[in-house]
Amino acid sequence: MSVGAWEPENGPLKDSSSDEINREQLKRLILAVQMPQPLQEALHEPDRQASGLIRLPAQLWLDESQHWDSEQLWFLIQFFTLAEMQLPGWDAGAESAVIPLAKALRQRKTPLSREQLLWIKQNSSNRYLPYGPL
Repeated sequence: MSVGAWEPENGPLKDSSSDEINREQLKRLILAVQMPQPLQEALHEPDRQASGLIRLPAQLWLDESQHWDSEQLWFLIQFFTLAEMQLPGWDAGAESAVIPLAKALRQRKTPLSREQLLWIKQNSSNRYLPYGPL
């Protein structure tokens, strides 16, 4: 009889060989937020269960944002904003991916517009969005 340590398998969020985020999954999240139905219906089960994605470290999101254009970042901000309200277990508070994604847009000199800020406030109860704790 041997005793070993159990190690969980890597989930669908990250490739086990790197610290890169699964870009195919992010593309699916962008598509889901563009659909007319609620996220619960628009997402496949593995993506619905990927709630850890919203709480990945801010620096990881800032690095990842370099691979996406501003419109795609806005769609990701929309997804994560709605996910906190519509998907169980996706609440993130001050750790929300929205915060570093909004920062990435500011760093590009394309900050969120007034309309976008209003949309976030109307679709979220997270008081930290989009700028984090002040």
